[in-house]
This record gives sequence, C-alpha cells and structure tokens, in this order.
Amino acid sequence: MMRVISTTILRGLPCATALLVFATPLSAQRAPDRSKPPAPGPAPALHLPAIEKLKLSNGLPVWLVEMHEVPVVQVNLVLSTGSADDPPGKFGVASLAMAMLTEGAGARSTLEIADAVDFLGADLGAASAIDSSAVRLHVPAARLAGALPIMADVALHPTFPADELERQRDDRLTDLLQSRDDPPTIAALAFARVLYGAEHRYGTATVGTGATIGSFTADDLRAFYRAAIRPDNATLLVVGDITRGAVVPLLESAFGAWKADGPAPVHRTLPAAQERTAREVYIVDKPGAPQSQVRIGWVGVPRSTPDYFPIQVMNTILGGSFSSRLNMNLREQHGYTYGAGSSFDMRASAGPFAATAGVQTDKTSPALTEFFKELDAILKAVPADELARAKNYVALRFPGGFETTADITRKLEDMLVYKLPDDYFAKYVQNIQAVTAADVQRVARKYVQAGRFAVVVAGDRATIEPGIRALALGPIHELTVDDVFGPEPKIGN
Repeated sequence: MMRVISTTILRGLPCATALLVFATPLSAQRAPDRSKPPAPGPAPALHLPAIEKLKLSNGLPVWLVEMHEVPVVQVNLVLSTGSADDPPGKFGVASLAMAMLTEGAGARSTLEIADAVDFLGADLGAASAIDSSAVRLHVPAARLAGALPIMADVALHPTFPADELERQRDDRLTDLLQSRDDPPTIAALAFARVLYGAEHRYGTATVGTGATIGSFTADDLRAFYRAAIRPDNATLLVVGDITRGAVVPLLESAFGAWKADGPAPVHRTLPAAQERTAREVYIVDKPGAPQSQVRIGWVGVPRSTPDYFPIQVMNTILGGSFSSRLNMNLREQHGYTYGAGSSFDMRASAGPFAATAGVQTDKTSPALTEFFKELDAILKAVPADELARAKNYVALRFPGGFETTADITRKLEDMLVYKLPDDYFAKYVQNIQAVTAADVQRVARKYVQAGRFAVVVAGDRATIEPGIRALALGPIHELTVDDVFGPEPKIGN
C-alpha cells in the first residue's frame, strides 16, 4: 500500500520537484576523496598448519600437513638433486631423465600410466629444477590409496623405453629449434651465457643443448636415476585431507621397501662465476625483429643471503611490481614497452640479477637511457611513503601463496631445499615490515652497480646498434644465435 501511494504522489509532482526529491539523499552523501589512494589495510592473518615430521621404516623422511577444507591431497617426492648437478658434457640429463619417469614404469606404458591417473581424477608429473627434482601427485583424498602405487612405480621402477626417449628427444630438439627464432628466449639464454660462460651449469638452459640432447642414451638416464632418485636423497611432502594414522600405512606400503642402491650421491659444487669489473654491451642480431629484448644485470646472490628481505623490498620498488619505478617509467610514462621489471633469481649458488623488457626497436637506445636512470636512482634514499607501499605490497600478497595444497607443498619444497627454519613463513611478513630505508639503500648500493653490468640486447642489429653506440655504455660485442644456442639441432636422426 505505501509503495503504491508513494508512486502516485511522485507522478503528480512537477519534474523539477521530483528531481529534488531524488537528489536529496544523494546530496547528503559525501563525495569520495580521490586526491590520494586509499590506505592499505593490515596484512591478512596467516594461520599456517603444523608440519609433522616423521620417517618411514626405511628412513625416508615424511612431512605431513593436515588441511581438511577440501577433500584433496598433494604428495610430492622431492629429491635434493637438480640440473645444477648435471655433469660437464651432459647438461640436460636431469631434465630429460625426470621427464622420462612417466613415459613407462613397472608394467605400464606411458599411455597406461596416463589412463590410470585420469581414471582416478588425479594429476601426476615429474620434473627437475635448478636445485631439486620432484615427482608430484594431486589426487582426490578418496582415491589416494589407488594413486600412490602408480606414483611409486613411476618414481621407483621407470623403464626408460627407447621409443619414448626418441619422442622426448625430438620434442626437445624441436623446442630448441623454435627458441632460436624467439627473441625473449634468445636474450635470456644469451644473458646467462654472458654472465656464466658455456662451461658453467648456469650458462646453459636446463634442458641442455642440441648436442647434449642428441647424445643422451637410456644408460645416461639410468645413471642419473641411480645417483639421484634414492631414499637417502629424498623427502615425501604430504599436504591435504589426511590424518597421520590413515596416510602413513599407505606411504609405508608404497615407499617403505625402497632401498638405496650404491653410495650416496655427491652434489656438484658449482664454481663461482667471475665478477664483472666494467660494463659491456652484447648485441644478438635478429634481423627484422619488431622489438629489442633487453637484459641488464650481473651475478646476484644465493638463496642463503642474509640480505634476502631487504632485497625483496628494494627490488619491489625498482622493478618487482606493476607500480615499480622501471615499469612506471618505461611503460606508463614513455610507452616504450608493455612491461618492464627486475628480479633476483636466487638459487643454491648465486643466480642472476636482471632488469628486463621488450621495447620497440626504434626506442631501444632511449629505453636503455631510462633503464640506467632508474638503476642509478635506486641507490639514493627511498622516500618513506614509497618504502611503506613496497612493504605493504609484499606483505599483503604473501598469504595468497598458501591458498591450495599445491601452493603449500611448493613452499615446503623451498624450506626443504634451501634449509629454511620451520618458523620462516610465520615470520616472513614481520621480517619484511622490519626493513628500513637504510637497509634498502645499503643493498641497492651493494647489488645494483650499474657501471659493472652486462647489457644484452637481442634485436635488429643494423637498426639498433648506431643508437646504442652513441650512448657509450661500454665495449660492444656482437653475438650470433649460434653463439648462444650452438649449431642448429638436427631432428629425427
């Protein structure tokens, strides 16, 4: 009744009067203050579940984390051997050997493994990284008992079938052939080669080269397998809708009889990369390239650095976020690129620091000028408001890395591989918020010494070299794609 009467009254009012009736509550509202961005709220509380550590009867370590919100389980068998352990002359053997684990195991072929895993609604894969390797299973909790024996077969009884090895080999050689025509890949690999050299493991792609991939035999893969995949070099991470009482018997049945074969592996110690003393420029010619791919930097720091938290904040300001100085300059202010940034790739040994972007070919030299403008500016004191924004950016994003079972197992892998303390993630935000402006300036001056950086540009040399020479950044070296990748691989031989 009231609604009908109100409508009737409004229909009888003059137009202007009706507008005033509607406008009254709007005018009473305060307009939002758009003169400054809203203040960020506190970082979400991060309540990390406890890690229960135990061992199976054969001594295989197991880390259990119960998460009962979703009925799924993530099981990762993590090995303390990765591509950094590839022996000289066999770069890429870890990557290929791990990829072959799911290509045949026990009595199953690769298709039978895939069919069995799909039937259970699971995902199963194996891969190597720089400092570790892993076999990873994601499965509904109700199907865990059926999936674990398949995972154990893949990890413990791979067959390395010859036909699947040839297929994997051809796939990798094809990828390498395609990468020779991809400027971002060319620039990234050239940068690694310039910093570390061809003999250092970090100077070559994790998959290896055309020559090494073409030379691998099943015996090479079995040799890597025997040395790396063994219970005294492994840890099981189990996260999800499980209890200790229910899951330990399943793990014991699948992995408890696993025995080490031969002496424990000796992890390779990588030589220290030669420190750069002066800035040099390297141009990889890619005729007709519409963009120049830029990589600027040098050898950075290992994951064990005591400066980890100040570096995270400093790099967030420099190039580690969308609102970073590099991106706001090169993208937003000048429009030279779709995105610019910087990163420290921290590994067991010192990985690279790089400032990166793909820029318009005709803007290559102006873009380099802006890069070095920001690389020099980060050495100065950071304003308090910018420091606060950077710390809030890192702190507010941090809990998002613990949303799923897979997220948590990857964090546990970091703890395991890099020997982080059990309370590391619980104290992460606290350690970020403790970083001061003096800390940022100190690590910037220590790790961002632009006068000693390598400058790698993959692009159309005939177009970009005159402008780069005019900048007088340092001696210029010319590289070919073959210098970066080696000879073009032959496929199908």
